[in-house]
Amino acid sequence: MPLYKKISKSIERVTIDNPATSKEKLVWLNINNPGKPEIEYLRKKYNFELKHLQASSAKATAQRPMIEGGANYLFMILHFPVFKKEDINAGEIDFFIGHGFLITLHNNNLKSLNNFFNICKKDGHSLIAFRSESSAILLYELLEKLMIACYKILDENDIAINKAEDVIFEQEQKAAASQILYLRRNIINTRKIMQNHKNIMKKLMDMESSIVPKLKIKAYYYKLIEHSKRIWEILDNQKEMIEAMHDTNESFLNYRISDIMKTLTIFSVIVFPLTLLAAIFGMNTLRGMPFVETDNGFWIIIAIMLVGCLGMLLFFERKKWL
Repeated sequence: MPLYKKISKSIERVTIDNPATSKEKLVWLNINNPGKPEIEYLRKKYNFELKHLQASSAKATAQRPMIEGGANYLFMILHFPVFKKEDINAGEIDFFIGHGFLITLHNNNLKSLNNFFNICKKDGHSLIAFRSESSAILLYELLEKLMIACYKILDENDIAINKAEDVIFEQEQKAAASQILYLRRNIINTRKIMQNHKNIMKKLMDMESSIVPKLKIKAYYYKLIEHSKRIWEILDNQKEMIEAMHDTNESFLNYRISDIMKTLTIFSVIVFPLTLLAAIFGMNTLRGMPFVETDNGFWIIIAIMLVGCLGMLLFFERKKWL
């Protein structure tokens, strides 16, 4: 049965021991917010390389995923998308995998990892790893949970895309523009996080195990590659949708601007002859100005202006510019 022990505030340990087998026990160390004491604990208990221990510090954030072999262990860094105040950011997990042990170091921002660790504590006999007591199988189960959690984030993106689409066709272009930019950033961040997962999983397929046959390990990790491909395809579709929505919104904005400019231009052209007539009849000349010194001269000039305005409107209507 799995045995749980809290070694320190940041270090928890689950020991998976199947009485039905004579194999060695499997230990999972889960370390939250690793600092100097946690790194020192790993240095004393395990013979890990210093560069890998330094990379696992909470203060050190890797810019890209990686997988490297050490002496009798495998060191790996992976990123998974997490929501932080409605923004998608990278949650980093550092792994040490060796015969009989799995060590995870993270900043406690991946809910699916903590949920799976709790399952190991309370219901560990339901795990595939309980039957084989293999760290490679335990790693596979953990990675599968983390990848399945990515689908929920992709679903959130789909919901946000549908909402933004409704805003676009409600002619709320300013609100739609901000939503589209926000979605584009989240989708780009998710693509950046997930882009190298498939290559990492392919390398994990070549892991050697003294407990589980290599073909069986390949079969398990092939499922992770399929998850990675499916996630990437969904991200590609979301990227294409958001780009199409951006183009559509830009078209609506350009049409609206063109319509406003057309209205202003028509207004300017109609007002121009009226302004010209007003300027002409406003000249300070004593003689020769028509209608100025006649009875009802003001109203005659107004009538001329109105006729000119009406003539311009008829001209625009005939040209189908209105």
